[in-house]
Amino acid sequence: MFRALSVRNYRLYFTGQVLSNTGTWMQRVAQDWLVLDLSGTSGVALGITTGLQFLPYLLFSLWGGTLADRFDRRRLLVLTQALMGLLALGLGVVTITGAATVHLVYVFAFLLGCASAVDNPARQAFVNEIVGPDSLHNAIALNSASFNLARLGGPALAGVMVALVGSGWVFILNAASFGITIMALLLMRTRELFPQVRREGRVQLVQGLHYVRARRDLILVLALAFGVATFGLNYQMTMALMARQQFALGAEAFGLMSTALAVGALAGSLLAARRTRVGLRLVLVAAFVFGAVEIVVGLSPTYWSMLLMLPFAGILAMTFTTSSQSFLQSRAEGWVRGRVMGIYTLVFFGGTPIGAPIIGWAADRFGPRSGLIGGGLGTVVWSAVAVLVYWATRGGSAPVTRAGVAGTDELPAAGEPSELRR
Repeated sequence: MFRALSVRNYRLYFTGQVLSNTGTWMQRVAQDWLVLDLSGTSGVALGITTGLQFLPYLLFSLWGGTLADRFDRRRLLVLTQALMGLLALGLGVVTITGAATVHLVYVFAFLLGCASAVDNPARQAFVNEIVGPDSLHNAIALNSASFNLARLGGPALAGVMVALVGSGWVFILNAASFGITIMALLLMRTRELFPQVRREGRVQLVQGLHYVRARRDLILVLALAFGVATFGLNYQMTMALMARQQFALGAEAFGLMSTALAVGALAGSLLAARRTRVGLRLVLVAAFVFGAVEIVVGLSPTYWSMLLMLPFAGILAMTFTTSSQSFLQSRAEGWVRGRVMGIYTLVFFGGTPIGAPIIGWAADRFGPRSGLIGGGLGTVVWSAVAVLVYWATRGGSAPVTRAGVAGTDELPAAGEPSELRR
């Protein structure tokens, strides 16, 4: 389960991620609560903030993936982490001085998203350079575990800090946490990194698009990622609305809900770390079951019953996320991996500017439960349509794997028996 931690460079990276992600989760909770305070508990304002933070993924993720294939990924990550730290510091200063407005938070959210759109594909592709192909899936799962380990304490700590000292100091603390990641990157032994694979000639965005277009298995996983992220993975916003509007509770209760979701997500990450193979069927089943569980969460009659269901949603969400990332990274060739993960970042985060404002509007119009129930229904319906299209176009040639032979890990055609590959 923890074999990637035997690599010194990965231990540095993992430790930095846990501490930095704790600050990031604290900022997410504090930012949502700040927007609700400044806007008079507006679900639309919260949805716009979330949408603006993820809009740059839609605009710049493809270019971010291209940069990840063109330049040294470690140096690129040092730059993006520094920019995000400065933005967190700036938001903290304006909040502490009383100058924060909803529109100013919108600006900071958008700029933070711009830096993240470049950081994300580079960070995901860089994992292969740290541990190599043999431990890639394990490292991806442990990355998710570090993210959710931070999620356990971060939101609850943020809720306490917001209540005691206000959101501004949470942003300042997050700014300091980015320095930890930068230090971890600089302390890595470059001679122990696996070489970054590059093709001769100019690295172009269109090469990555052509590569993915010829791979139907990659297209299906990318389509599923878009649907799940757009409709289903808006928990941070919907939980804030449920805590404040549905159950009339405060920031501490919201933080506890985030922690409950993180418990399940951490468990899902550790379960994923035990797997050695990931197939299309696992990705698909995880998407369907996650959507169904989200519907059940939305129907929870009380705060405590919802709190009990959130860990199950976290397990399924993380099973889908880790399996889809592992599938894409393990089947994309090294020279184009950054661009493939840039496309993944685009579809995974790019739908949020569409989904988040709609869910915020639905919550204002029909009640906060509608965001969760509608998100779960949308996930199930989208996944079903993606699979039907995949089966309908299955007559084409099978994808070619890195070994140069036809892929054997696809879903069977309708009616064909098949063993699940895990």
